[in-house]
Amino acid sequence: MWGLLEKIKSFVIYDADREFYAKVFPDSVGGDYLMRIRKMTNADLPGVLEIERANYKFPWGEDIFKDCFKARYSCWVCENQGKILGFSILSIGVGEAHILNICVAPTAQKKGIGRKMMENLIEVARGQADTMFLEVRPSNRVAIALYMDMGFNEIGIRKDYYPAENGREDAIMLALELF
Repeated sequence: MWGLLEKIKSFVIYDADREFYAKVFPDSVGGDYLMRIRKMTNADLPGVLEIERANYKFPWGEDIFKDCFKARYSCWVCENQGKILGFSILSIGVGEAHILNICVAPTAQKKGIGRKMMENLIEVARGQADTMFLEVRPSNRVAIALYMDMGFNEIGIRKDYYPAENGREDAIMLALELF
């Protein structure tokens, strides 16, 4: 338990020295050196909605995100120097964890942010759930490759799950056993 707590704290602890050097000597630290994952707040919603709208033709609205807060889902953002790069939302209950949404800004993709957020969600769920589930569009090959690489397995198909331009698109259902 202590290791998990320390790992989570490492995502959210503010390092003033690190930020100072990044601002005063920008070439002294890598671009992702200040990246951190922290709990999402209402103040993050404009940035989260911008990322959601940039990625999806049928994005979630602000009301859905507010409902996630009300339901006390585990809502996270990944940021670098105050700029939101991605977000994730996890529901945990009855021994199961369900990733409801995970999204990275188009300009920040292919930099390991999705993997960092997935690792965070897995750590948050471990000890509270036995299995983690998610749905993904079959057309989202990059996400499927990431999930499979992280140990998820296909367990089924949800017919007509996602809205699409020409009707509906199926979802691939994936699961990860949390030990």
